[in-house]
Formats: sequence, C-alpha cells, structure tokens
Amino acid sequence: MGLPKRDDGRHSYGEYCQWPEDVRYELIDGFAYAMAPAPSPKHQMILLELARQVANALRDQSCRPFIAPFDVRLPKENEADAEIDTVVQPDLCVVCDPQKLDEHGCRGAPDWVLEVLSPSTASHDQIQKRRVYECAGVREYWLVHPTDGIVTIYRLEHGAYTMPDIRELKGTATVTVLPGLVVDWEQLPVPPKQMG
Repeated sequence: MGLPKRDDGRHSYGEYCQWPEDVRYELIDGFAYAMAPAPSPKHQMILLELARQVANALRDQSCRPFIAPFDVRLPKENEADAEIDTVVQPDLCVVCDPQKLDEHGCRGAPDWVLEVLSPSTASHDQIQKRRVYECAGVREYWLVHPTDGIVTIYRLEHGAYTMPDIRELKGTATVTVLPGLVVDWEQLPVPPKQMG
C-alpha cells in the first residue's frame, strides 16, 4: 500500500514551500504524497545508529551526511527551484559536492541514500523512490529491511541500477561510492528479528 496523495493535482516546489509545516509531503513527478506519521522508536534507534556511524566515518572528509527532514530537490533539467516537481526526504543521505547544498537543503542527487523501511513506507521507498533516485543519478541506494533483517543495495552503472545486492544485517557492509565508509550492522541497537 502506498502513501496517500494530498490531492490529484500536480504541484511544484514553489507551491510545496507555501504549505503549512504541520504536515510533511514528498513530491514525486508533481504528485504530493503525505509522509508517514512519526516513525517507531525502533526505526529511529536504527537510523540514529547508522547516522552516527556515517557521521563519524566522514568527520574529516568533504562529504556531508544529512537525516530527515531534509529536502532533496531533484530537477529534471535546469528548471528554476520553484518549478522542480520532485522533492524527497531520505532517511539518511550523503552529499559530496558542496555546490549542491544551500539553505533549502540539496539540489541534485546525493551520492548515497539510505532508507529504513517501515510498513507504511515500504512500497513507496522500494518502487517510487527507487525509480526517482535512479533517474536522478543517486550512485548508491540502500534499503534497510528491519523486519526481515536484510539490506537491499542498488548501484548505478551507465545510468541504471544493477541487479540488487541483498545481504543479511550481519557483520559489515562497505558503501562502495564512499571509500572508507563501512557500516557495522552488529552495532544496531536491537537484533534484526526484533526491529519491525
């Protein structure tokens, strides 16, 4: 089941910026999808640990990690910000090009994106956002499946994601587009089978 749409109309980032802040949305091809309610404590504990590891690993590097809420604007061409029709809020992302960062967030594809799946967002993250990230040029996309205890890794080659690399949340995993960044699954706060 996907996330509910705000309405059937198409919207732009210019409109998005005018909406009240008490309800968050993501724009995908102009359609506004209501963000899920606040994630579970387990989701947040997992995300916090992963963000801690990433931030520590990148401390002395030019690449910068960000966690949601953080607007990532994904223009299709060179349209003005107000005309962009795709704005997402990844759970965790890393941006290595400082030219993409501004006071509104990120304009352009992050180098690496990680989403921690929850029942209310799983299909949205695995289908719509995967397509959006692929088209935008996100070099590596990780989907952490807490309930199943696995991670699905997509890597961009020649403008398309390769077959996914699916692994258990055991040992470590290296982010190939960010040399030196290794995620230690053993540091997660709860065992994989209890993460749901």
